[in-house]
Amino acid sequence: MGIHLSSVYKQRDRHRILYNLLRERDALVNISHKLLPTWDKHVQFVESHPYKGWWFIYAGEQEVGACYLSHQNEIGIFIFKSRQGKGYGKEAIKALIEKHGPGRYLANINPHNERSLGVFAKLGFKKIQETYELNID
Repeated sequence: MGIHLSSVYKQRDRHRILYNLLRERDALVNISHKLLPTWDKHVQFVESHPYKGWWFIYAGEQEVGACYLSHQNEIGIFIFKSRQGKGYGKEAIKALIEKHGPGRYLANINPHNERSLGVFAKLGFKKIQETYELNID
């Protein structure tokens, strides 16, 4: 398939690319970023280096998405809508795990996100919990 991962922090245009990914997120299947953050909040978050590792996913020279590994070994991944369904997510997850080696990896997935559930299941991930949320404004 020919995908490779490249550190977000080595990319000059990282803020714009990541913001464009956020714009494409669907609140119905996403578990974070229900609202698009302001540009300034987004830049502040990116520059805080919040993850153990954060990479752009490339197919050749084209950015197709991004993935991260949290400090608790939680994998997060998003592929641009125009590039979904081509196997990039599955290959990126495999590359991320290969990069970090043996260990316990987690994925927090919205139960309505059937595509993501399927990808992680095909990679051998097993359901271990259900989490419930209550928001009181």
